[in-house]
Amino acid sequence: MSVTNPVKITDTTLRDAHQSLIATRLKTEDMIPIARELDKIGFFSVEAWGGATFDSCIRFLNDDPWQRLRDLKAVLENTPIQMLLRGQNLVGYRHYPDDVVEKFIEAAGKNGVEIFRVFDALNDIRNMEKSMEVVKDIGAHLQGTISYTTSPVHSNEKFIKFAEELYSKGSDSICIKDMAGLIMPNAASELVAGIKDAIDIPVNLHSHSTSGISLMSYQAAIDAGVDILDTAMSPFAMGTSQPATESVVASLKGTVHDTGIDLMALREVKNKCLLVRDKYEGLIDPISERIDSDVLIYQLPGGMISNLVSQLKEQNALDKLEAVHKEIPHVRKDLGYPPLVTPTSQIVGTQAVLNVLMGGERYSNVTQEVKDYVRGLYGKAPGLISKEIMVKIIGDEEPFTGRPGDLLGPIYEKMAEEAREKGIVKKDEDILTYILYPAIAPSFLKGERKPELIPKKSTHAAPSVADIPSCMEVEVDGEIFAVRILSVEGSAVESSASVGAKKIPRDIKGGVKSNMQGMVLKIETNVGAQVKEGDTLVVLEAMKMENPIKSAKNGKVTQIFVDAGDTVQNGDVLLVIE
Repeated sequence: MSVTNPVKITDTTLRDAHQSLIATRLKTEDMIPIARELDKIGFFSVEAWGGATFDSCIRFLNDDPWQRLRDLKAVLENTPIQMLLRGQNLVGYRHYPDDVVEKFIEAAGKNGVEIFRVFDALNDIRNMEKSMEVVKDIGAHLQGTISYTTSPVHSNEKFIKFAEELYSKGSDSICIKDMAGLIMPNAASELVAGIKDAIDIPVNLHSHSTSGISLMSYQAAIDAGVDILDTAMSPFAMGTSQPATESVVASLKGTVHDTGIDLMALREVKNKCLLVRDKYEGLIDPISERIDSDVLIYQLPGGMISNLVSQLKEQNALDKLEAVHKEIPHVRKDLGYPPLVTPTSQIVGTQAVLNVLMGGERYSNVTQEVKDYVRGLYGKAPGLISKEIMVKIIGDEEPFTGRPGDLLGPIYEKMAEEAREKGIVKKDEDILTYILYPAIAPSFLKGERKPELIPKKSTHAAPSVADIPSCMEVEVDGEIFAVRILSVEGSAVESSASVGAKKIPRDIKGGVKSNMQGMVLKIETNVGAQVKEGDTLVVLEAMKMENPIKSAKNGKVTQIFVDAGDTVQNGDVLLVIE
């Protein structure tokens, strides 16, 4: 049988697969041997950069994302490197000005990215136009992307029209990005066929195996003429990740859609991946590996599920996971049914966590990102946000209806000067790292951060370092302190964002306490300042979102116990108001 419509494969092992299964913790040193083998296969592309990898590199791994890209490019000599770009959000969680978008994409292209998968969480093309324009200007492949979801306000008809809009902006291919594994076989067939009838560029289907449906939907898409499928090597496949590369390749052998990929060559890649998988086994939570049909209700994307589990563990609240899952659809409906993909998955997911953990009225504690979303600063919500919810979140403020990027003036040169004054610029890309993550980048670029240890796989043997708690309460002279344990008999236990253990009181008259574990992003007051009820005192970064700690009373700030960059625990006293 002759091959008349071969399916191409984008392998996601080095980006979305480990983002989905091990919270994006794969280190560059472990990627290179895999990349070297992947390059021999003949993939359409290898997705190896973007998404949450940039943040994870500097926050947890002490791994320069720009050097990672150059190192990968050195071994991926025959295969294009693909990145996931969040439109105006780039690889962050908020919009950046046009000058930063331009500089970032130019730098990414120069360092090795050849295919840019550009999406916007709300499918608001105004948030994609600038990045799409720059990708075309540098001569790279532009993959315009549909954030697929299901809701009362989404339909295949609307997605096809959006694909036509992406095509009109110069897209070289279209990706249907089904980040939560929601697309049903019939819907996949209709959508792929509808897009191919409307426009004449390749169509790529990306899905996750969370619901157990993805392989059936892939087959339906193949029958409808899909051109490219996203898969991951089997040791990092399935569960909240993508379908297995080997399985998809084998299923098409000898058909008109034969990929042309050698299964024996894939075996060499698989063996490399198995070695790496074994090293990271302690990071893989069984929740992320199993099929969970409830995703069809709460719609969390693969990477968000593993991160949500990790974040609830940090808050000592993993027992609240089911309650958070039930809360997510409520928050999503309240916010106009945004597709759940970064950053909206974090916006909705984190607010759901707060609604559950605070235990009182919904939205009694609202993240800055939820406020900005309702203000229209992330773009146009797909559905209506009720007046009642708007008032609860932003009061009587009128939301912005224009292109969010137009509100942001140029900042690149100003922040470049700031970075140079701080002495943290060794290469031009360091400026972009600083602009994207100003709270974390200085300590990373100064070499002050230490990489997290990879936890050992739990056994019934004596407790390993990974089994020893990283934080405990210690009483000293009648006062209780939260102490972070950095080493035990010379072995590091935790070496994450905190720069050391501080004696932070847990109970003091007039103390304002942290309501969650997180990193101090900003101190918005100072000793001696008069504050009013409702004033923001401290901004914590927790679960990748900004969480303001507000004053519950009028008074004077007499003591501050934390600095920007400190890691605090739930219940730590941040400052004192008298």
